[in-house]
Amino acid sequence: MLILSRRLGESLIIGDKEVTVTILSIKGNNVRIGIEAPKEVSVHREEIYKKIQEALEANDEEIQKNDD
Repeated sequence: MLILSRRLGESLIIGDKEVTVTILSIKGNNVRIGIEAPKEVSVHREEIYKKIQEALEANDEEIQKNDD
């Protein structure tokens, strides 16, 4: 895992300038970030991504049951 420190208003770039993450505000333990990415790049909070993956896996299992 790469660990970086950023200050308010600073950014980091992921890939070949495809994704930019900027620190927008810091309030206590909360950090607000802005993400600029191409439309074809999905951006989700981790907990939402996990729910999407669980739903896709459940759907795949249901399809396999119906194929048998």
